[in-house]
Order: sequence, then structure tokens, then C-alpha cells
Amino acid sequence: MERQASIKLLAFDVDGVLTDGILYYGSSGDMLKGFSARDGMGISLARAGGLKTAVITGRQSQMVEQRSHDLCIDIIIQNAACKLAAMEQICRKLGIGIEEAAYMGDDLNDAALIARAGLGGTPSDGCAEARQAAAFISSYAGGHGALREFAEYILKRQNTWDAVVSRYFSGQTVMNQ
Repeated sequence: MERQASIKLLAFDVDGVLTDGILYYGSSGDMLKGFSARDGMGISLARAGGLKTAVITGRQSQMVEQRSHDLCIDIIIQNAACKLAAMEQICRKLGIGIEEAAYMGDDLNDAALIARAGLGGTPSDGCAEARQAAAFISSYAGGHGALREFAEYILKRQNTWDAVVSRYFSGQTVMNQ
């Protein structure tokens, strides 16, 4: 059985995965991030396919909190000093093993979790260590559809993709982007 078939949780980093990794600062010191609607749709599709979703990020940001709320993400962990430990905490809370979790990250602080998750992924522009640890390397850069491609990859291998798309087109599923 392919490891994708047993995935119950899709977790991911923010900067460099949900965003392009560029942090914008305004003249008053406010930080801004841009989020891809394609990745938002990927998260909504994953949820429609029965996957739990989680954000694990090393930063604290009200924008992440708001985007996560908008997308109905199940679990949000910010200021994660050790992302692997944060994933283990999430898995315990959900009553699943880490081998039932998929994770997408892009940098050195993600590499251990990418390697340990049941299915580890990275955007095409992830650092060398993240790409080496990953079983899935997206053809898209972070913030430009990489997470959407990862979610779709999992759903197709779980044979739930067609049902999710059918529900979407019939209006049975509301997708937040």
C-alpha cells in the first residue's frame, strides 16, 4: 500500500509554503504576507476529502491566524521552536501516528519533520536539505500552488479526488480560498 493511502492529516509551514517567503514591512513596521488562493483551494479540497489540516510555523502572526480561520484549518501552532515536536503533539491530540501525517516545509527547520512524516513534501524552491528529505517535490514554488499540488497528489492516491471534485461541482461542498 502506498504511504499516501494512510494519510489523515495535512500539515504545512507558512513562510515559503503558503507564501513565497518574502516578508513585506510597511513604514510603520507592519508586516504583510501574500497568500495564494490556489493553495487555499488545496486546503479546502483536502478538508473536503476528509483530511484534518494543521499549520506549524516558527513565527507568530495575526495574518496567519486570520488566514487559518478563513480556511477552517483545524490546528494552528505558531512560535514552534521544534516543528517535529509540534507535529508529534498534534498527532497525539488527533489520536494518529506520525506516519499518518503529511507535512510540507521548505527550509532547514522543516527538514527533520519532512523526513519523519508519513509523507514529506517541499515546494520546488525548498532548500537542498528539504528537497533531500522529501518524498514529494512540487513542480511549483512556495506560495504559487505547491501546497495545492501536494494536497491533490494525496487525494488522487487515496482515490477520493473524483468524489471531492464531483461534490464541488454539484455545490455540495463550499470551498474557502
